[in-house]
Amino acid sequence: MRALRAGICALIAFAVLALGGVEPSGQAVLEIGAAALFVWWAILAIRRRQVEIHGNWLYLPLVGLGLFAMVQYVAGMSVYPYVTKIELLEWAACLLLFFLTVESFCTVALAKQLIWFLVALGFVVSLFGIVQHFTSNGRLYWSIPLAAGGSPFGPYVNRDDFAGFVELVAPLGLALLFFRACRREHVALLFLFTIVPLGAAILSASRGGIIGLVLEFVLVLFLSRVRRMGKRQVLIATALTLVAGAFVVWLGVSEAIQRFEQLTPEESSYNLRLSLYRDTWRIFVHHPWFGTGLGTLRTVYPRYATFYLPGVIVNHAHNDYLELLAEMGVVGGLCGLAFIGLLVRQGLRNLQAAETPLGRAIVAGSLVACMGLLLHSLVDFNLHIPANALIFVLLACLGTAEFRPPAEVRTLASHEADAMPNQTWASEPPMIRTEAKPGSNHAAKLLIPGR
Repeated sequence: MRALRAGICALIAFAVLALGGVEPSGQAVLEIGAAALFVWWAILAIRRRQVEIHGNWLYLPLVGLGLFAMVQYVAGMSVYPYVTKIELLEWAACLLLFFLTVESFCTVALAKQLIWFLVALGFVVSLFGIVQHFTSNGRLYWSIPLAAGGSPFGPYVNRDDFAGFVELVAPLGLALLFFRACRREHVALLFLFTIVPLGAAILSASRGGIIGLVLEFVLVLFLSRVRRMGKRQVLIATALTLVAGAFVVWLGVSEAIQRFEQLTPEESSYNLRLSLYRDTWRIFVHHPWFGTGLGTLRTVYPRYATFYLPGVIVNHAHNDYLELLAEMGVVGGLCGLAFIGLLVRQGLRNLQAAETPLGRAIVAGSLVACMGLLLHSLVDFNLHIPANALIFVLLACLGTAEFRPPAEVRTLASHEADAMPNQTWASEPPMIRTEAKPGSNHAAKLLIPGR
């Protein structure tokens, strides 16, 4: 399983650094990588002759959306079946990686490894973004031109997408600090890993991202306050605020301030955004039940557009919820609503049930990160950026997973070590055994006897 966990982390890092995974080549690597990791998991399961599947409530809406998109493609309900098929492949890759995360990061200690990896990745990418911002020649990585324009920051073509990435990783560090879930010798390092992404997000001047980060900070603080926040949390919160403020002032925030000053009803982009929302809503009204097909907004939108700008192509609605309704209708909307409802319900239950500060920090950080991106999705399309969508799905997994006790994992590992290739098992039919508390995400084990 160690190689499987390393493979998941490698795919996350690749997606972020490869322009957020928006290029066809990056999407292909993600899809092939997810399939390869799934095959490797199957090989490991066959070798140990025991298949163990852990449940998660989020499978219901995720699989439901995928199945409905497949029906759109097969039944000819999509106005552009080829695009729907491409989107289905991306969806399948995310679902496979969600499944593999449920199976491989199944304890608090293993989830901690993924959390620290994401925090470290956020620091590295943010530091790169800051350096590139002050030395940029208008190209990504100082060499890749932006043929269609954009406002790049770090490896992302759009600063709002970079801000969405920070919204996903910053709450993890905040939660570890506020819940006192890290060693004393790691506090300074974690403090640094959290401050730099916050400063980079403000430097990127993404209005939606800055508002989302402020609300995430308040929400993490509130959740830790519920658990009787002590003097240490107060000191950490104060220090974070002061140091982050000083760091941001040192970097320079004039552009961010100017963008907030421009947020008026007379701003042209504001009016265009409202027109985009109205036109997308009209698409939903004309296709209310089943939508136009997953990924088809770009194809359908010109017919409903009420404004025209030369050379401008509308790829997304800048509102993931309206886009979901337009492409998948009421059926897709209900699946999306079920996902959010289950995420909040299971996340809060796991937060209350967590027995250690580390467990509470993992659940709280993951839940707040998902809530922050869902809020940002009201004015952007971060869930259509493969890297951000992948991290979002995996954090949703950590926030709703029921982690196994370490002793159970050690027992399973010892059984794997004892199971030699020439070992003879009892000749009895396969047996499914469930081990879980009533009402919890249970694990089903399929014991396969040797031949």
